[in-house]
Amino acid sequence: MFHLYSIQLEGGEPSQLTGGEDWSCTGARFSHDGKRIFCTYNLENEQVYNLDGIVRFDWKRKGALGKPRIVTVGFDRSVGSFEISEDDKTLFLTAADAGRVRIYSMPAKGGAVVALNPDSRGVYAGLQVAGQQLVAKWENSAVPAEVVRIDLDGGHKALTQFNTEKVKGIDIEPFREFWFENSQGRQVHSWLALPPGFDDSKQYPLVLQIHGGPFSSSRDAGHVRWSAHLLAAPGYVVLMTDYTGSVGYGEEFSRAIGGDPLKTPGQDVLEAAAVAVERFPFIDGSRQAATGASYGGHLVNWLQGTTTHFKALVGHAGLVDLEGQYTSSDTIFNREIMNGGPPWGDSAVWREQSPSSYADRFSTPILLTIGEKDFRVPVNQTIAAWSYVQRNQVPGRLLVFHDANHWIMKGEEARYFWTEVHDWLAKYLGD
Repeated sequence: MFHLYSIQLEGGEPSQLTGGEDWSCTGARFSHDGKRIFCTYNLENEQVYNLDGIVRFDWKRKGALGKPRIVTVGFDRSVGSFEISEDDKTLFLTAADAGRVRIYSMPAKGGAVVALNPDSRGVYAGLQVAGQQLVAKWENSAVPAEVVRIDLDGGHKALTQFNTEKVKGIDIEPFREFWFENSQGRQVHSWLALPPGFDDSKQYPLVLQIHGGPFSSSRDAGHVRWSAHLLAAPGYVVLMTDYTGSVGYGEEFSRAIGGDPLKTPGQDVLEAAAVAVERFPFIDGSRQAATGASYGGHLVNWLQGTTTHFKALVGHAGLVDLEGQYTSSDTIFNREIMNGGPPWGDSAVWREQSPSSYADRFSTPILLTIGEKDFRVPVNQTIAAWSYVQRNQVPGRLLVFHDANHWIMKGEEARYFWTEVHDWLAKYLGD
C-alpha cells in the first residue's frame, strides 16, 4: 500500500494522512490555491484488475485531510497521469483507450470526462499545463516522439523535430487497425504493422507479436525493446491483438481474464489471425509464426501445447509452469488471484491452464530466450520449456543472456537478439 504522509519542515516524525487497507494513493499534488489535494488511487483487493482513478481531499487546518472523494466515478478507463488547470477548475488526464493514449478533461469537482482528441491516433505522455494550453510528448506508429502543444479544442502542433529529422529516409508504415467479435461476443482490437516497401498486390507471411502484461496493450507507437517495425522489416505483416485482459477497453474486459489466464487470450489471438487472413489479401495465411515476451512468451508456450497452427514460435521470458513460477518469482500473490487460490487449493486452473500440462504436445520449432537475472520469470522457466522441447525432439534454439534481466536492454545484446529472431523466422517462413 502507498499512503500520504506529512512532515514538518523542521523535521520530526511523519504523520500518516490516508488510511484504509484496500487502496493506495500516489502522485499527490496540491491545487494551486492550496485548499485541496488530488492523487491517483488504486484499489488493492482480490480482483485481478482495478481501474486507477483520481481522488480529491480537502486540506484542513493543522494538516488534516477531509474525506476522500472519487472524482472519476463512471470513467471506464484507467488514469495514467493528471494535471490541474491554473484556475483549479479543470483536471487534464491521460488514459489508454483502444491502443492509444488520449488526453481528457473533466471538472475538478467531478463530472463528465471528455476526450480532447477523440479521433486522434498515437500516444501522449508527460502531460503538463502551460497557461491555457497543454504540452506533452506525442508519437504514433509512423512518427517518432516529439514535444507538442495541445490546444483545448484537441488540436496539437509539434514544437520539436529532433527525432523526425533523424528518421527521414526510413520507410515506416503507419499501423492499420481492425476490430472483430470474438467467440465470446467481445469486441477485440488489433493493429497490423507493415514491412518497408509494402505492396498490397503482394503477399507476406503473418507474424503475431503478443504483448505482455497481461494488463497492458499494443499501442499506436514505437517500441524500443520489442519493435513491431523491426519485426516486420524482413518482409512480414505483424499482427498485434489486444486479447481479453488487455487495458484500454474498460474494467470488465480486463477482469474477464480472471480464472481464464490463457485459454481465451490464446483463442483471441488465433481468431484475430484468421480474421486478418480473411480481410487482408496481402497476408499469406499458409506462412504464420507467433512471438511474444513476458506474458506474451507465456502465451507462446500455451500455443506450443495447444495448437499446431504456426510454422515457428519465438518466446522471450515466458512462463511454462504455473506452480514453478509461483515458487520462484518475485511476485506470487497476483497468481493466486488470477488462478482462484493457491496451487494446493481447489482451483483447476493451475493444471488446466499451465502450458507444462501439455508438454507432450510440444511440436512447433521454437526459439527460446531469457535473461539470467530475470526475477519475474526466472531462468528455470525457460530451461524447463527447453527441456520439454528437447525431450520431444522438436527443433529449437536457446539463448541465455547472462547480464540481462526481464528485458534485453544492452544495445549489442539487442542487436544479437534481433539477428537471431530474423534468422529463425526466415528459416521457417521463407518461400
